Amino acid sequence: MKLIIAYIQPHRLNSVKQALYERRVFKMSVTNALGCGQQKGYTEAFRGVEFEVNLLKKVRMEIAVNDAFVKPAIEGIIAGARSGEIGDGKIFVMDLVDCIRIRTGEVGEEAIG
Repeated sequence: MKLIIAYIQPHRLNSVKQALYERRVFKMSVTNALGCGQQKGYTEAFRGVEFEVNLLKKVRMEIAVNDAFVKPAIEGIIAGARSGEIGDGKIFVMDLVDCIRIRTGEVGEEAIG
């Protein structure tokens, strides 16, 4: 079991979800996030005052998958999020020690589904 965490551009979320659905990955958690990387932000002027915006809007996706779905999930995220420009995002893959479905008490791979 693995936990896949991906940071992507907000406007790419629908295409990432569609690419994941095509690969039979349906379960995910999505939250809004702020972050910066190689983009380093930008400078903006508001009412004559310049200020630097270095925390940009991102979307954080968390997907817990069984080992057979790790590669398809990663491929789906890349297919939906890649534009070839700086700021496309990052994917982190971590070992998932355990998973318990609260409703049924199932444990491990059965709990992920």
